[in-house]
Amino acid sequence: MAAFWNKPVLLCLTLSAILSLCSVLSTAEFQQFEQDPKADGSLSFLVVGDWGRRGGFNQSEVAVQMGIIGEKLDIDFVISTGDNFYDGGLKGVDDPAFDESFTNIYTAPSLQKQWYNVLGNHDYRGDVMAQLSPILTKLDSRWLCLRSFILNAEIVEFFFVDTTPFVDKYFKDPKDDVYDWRGVLPRKQYLSNILKDLDLALKESSAKWKIVVGHHTIRSAGQHGNTNELVLQLLPILEENNVDLYINGHDHCLEHISSPHSRIQFLTSGGGSKAWRGDVDWRNPEEMKFFYDGQGFMSVQITQTRVDIAFYDVFGNVLHTWDTSKQLYAAA
Repeated sequence: MAAFWNKPVLLCLTLSAILSLCSVLSTAEFQQFEQDPKADGSLSFLVVGDWGRRGGFNQSEVAVQMGIIGEKLDIDFVISTGDNFYDGGLKGVDDPAFDESFTNIYTAPSLQKQWYNVLGNHDYRGDVMAQLSPILTKLDSRWLCLRSFILNAEIVEFFFVDTTPFVDKYFKDPKDDVYDWRGVLPRKQYLSNILKDLDLALKESSAKWKIVVGHHTIRSAGQHGNTNELVLQLLPILEENNVDLYINGHDHCLEHISSPHSRIQFLTSGGGSKAWRGDVDWRNPEEMKFFYDGQGFMSVQITQTRVDIAFYDVFGNVLHTWDTSKQLYAAA
């Protein structure tokens, strides 16, 4: 499949525009959207993952703190790293879980911004097409969920990747779980399209910063650990194309892993609700910058020359911060 790009669309998407986008989902792995930065060119956003439990397991408490930090940072949008609705995704577009786990939970004024969502493995256990449906956007205009897509915010470009179909065990040994693979089969061709289109998009990007978002881990010390299929297939593309951050969920923790052998920072924000699994396994303490086994979320602030990240717990306490800078080159 050749790489597909539609003309950039504004965030104030009409229902007809969303419907038009969905009509081409079967023929394009990536859609492209635009996000305006602030007047000074900066951007700020929150990241939360593995959250949809009707407010339970401290989901509501995390949401409150997200609202407080979101107002303080004047965030532009929110990213969800997937597993949006437990335990088995949505049953349909009329599933009350959409309101009970999303609309009625994230009620703070600062969170009434665009939400960019990817699918997690639990979402694939329900009606996947429901989460992708424009009907949900009509019910709550914040909601935008696609399999893989690109968000261009001028100084930074985000590449959202559908990681669940990469994982072999969901196909070969699903146990009692039933997955909705509509739009994914034949799998080999689907994955080939994602990798090819992502590689091309990264090569064509002129953004100062490049951030890739997926549900599954690449590097993690949590319960699920590294996702070997992504280490083998996705990571080489990210490294070759100078990606700055890989942001994921899946492990129900907050985490920052760095390596002297790679420029990529591996950031896990999967503490949106149920956490405290109690298992940590990382053999290189120099690479493990931060690990927290509880609930919380992450913030990111970006300018032309600097990225600042922070992790927060369920009380809004700052657990870990990190920053990096790039030199700003004047135009010739």
